[in-house]
Amino acid sequence: MASAGKKNLSKSRPGGYLIAVIGDADTVAGFLMAGVGERDGKKDVNYFEVDLKDTPVPAIEDAFKRFTEREDIAIVLINQYIANEIRPVLAKFSAPVPAVLEIPSKEHPYDASKDSILQRVRNMLGTS
Repeated sequence: MASAGKKNLSKSRPGGYLIAVIGDADTVAGFLMAGVGERDGKKDVNYFEVDLKDTPVPAIEDAFKRFTEREDIAIVLINQYIANEIRPVLAKFSAPVPAVLEIPSKEHPYDASKDSILQRVRNMLGTS
């Protein structure tokens, strides 16, 4: 993950930067329909669909690590209930780029008390 902290988004990148999505089928489909999906020359994609019954946690961790190490990704969106499955990996990730944002899903509402970004902000501001 060392390369993730060295990104300089102030320099323009041909083709721009991407948003990666780690989510359930509905979330991934919604973002793909909105035009977020991308496949590069190596056939790597910027999305990973998770079904907690069938997707092993190490596969989710691997997708997160792949996305946060890519130079072309500026934001990683992850369903919060999926983020809870890899919370230790998220807690170790401290690079400002890509920004990791936890989002709700259709079946799982957002819980601000579990959001790692909000917890970091509270710690920086000295509020709990």
